[in-house]
Amino acid sequence: MFKFVMKATVFPAVAVGVAASRIVPTSASSAPKLEVGEVQVNPDMTLRHMVYRPAHPKGTVLFLHGFPETMYAWKPIAESLSSDYEVHAFDWPGYGQSSRPGADRFGYAPKDYARVLADYIRTSGIDSSELVIYATDIGALPALLAALEQPDIAREIIVGDFAPFNRPQYMYESLQGLKSKPSSDVVRAAMNKNRDEILANTFFRGMSAEERYPLSQEFKDDMAKGWGGDVTSADAFFHYYSHFTRDQDYFEANMATLKIPVKVVWGEQDIYIKKEMGVEYANRNGVKLSILPKLGHFPHLQAPEQTVDEVRAALSAGSNPVSD
Repeated sequence: MFKFVMKATVFPAVAVGVAASRIVPTSASSAPKLEVGEVQVNPDMTLRHMVYRPAHPKGTVLFLHGFPETMYAWKPIAESLSSDYEVHAFDWPGYGQSSRPGADRFGYAPKDYARVLADYIRTSGIDSSELVIYATDIGALPALLAALEQPDIAREIIVGDFAPFNRPQYMYESLQGLKSKPSSDVVRAAMNKNRDEILANTFFRGMSAEERYPLSQEFKDDMAKGWGGDVTSADAFFHYYSHFTRDQDYFEANMATLKIPVKVVWGEQDIYIKKEMGVEYANRNGVKLSILPKLGHFPHLQAPEQTVDEVRAALSAGSNPVSD
């Protein structure tokens, strides 16, 4: 029996930045409520999460963040959707304010994250038949692995800018270095040493000053605050990659059995994981692919209105599979 622990602040959601006209309520009493708190998903794991609950939700969406993000990456998008849909996001173990067990107790592998995801959905009482999962970067492979184990875990999964296969040639040099020792130890040490540079520049690397996009101070502060501890976010990322090839190979060998409709979205100018990775995945599995012009590795931050539109389209499409 899983224990549910809620230490939450509850207040009306306020529009921030994206499609504000869609979410301004007619009265304060009808405004969607925002809960920020903790949920214990299994005896050893507590996740910080945020949930927007409108009075009459038309469906549910769960957002899964990547490195070096926290759940606050999704806040503007969540607020934009919250007038119509129940919206969830949580911090992965090792990020934000979620648990950071030692690697001897939790592996931080994609398969481990997949189990955490399944635990969260079950513990939170989410109706999977009305759920769309939107996952990016390190969150995407766990979502697909969870779907292999539980074919009804969601109505649809949207994934993007991630590495479903072991194709180092499509990946940024430092990510290739995390794939195996001894280079992975060097990259891990450098990442822990250069936290401030990573948090300042990861989202804009390769962009001109004119192409940079705003990030809220709340989000930036949350990433910095959540980096530390006995297991830093860089350590969690390192452990994820130490099992990455194994879990990629498992997924590639079994992906043909996936039952849940999947859509792939990708930033055309992603320098961390090239769009060719997304093209290969979509072509081999016959799923719809959207290449987003002029966007990089973080489309949900760079052009959040496009993410809102993708999710609204998936939630309004009923249970019909995604088709080309």
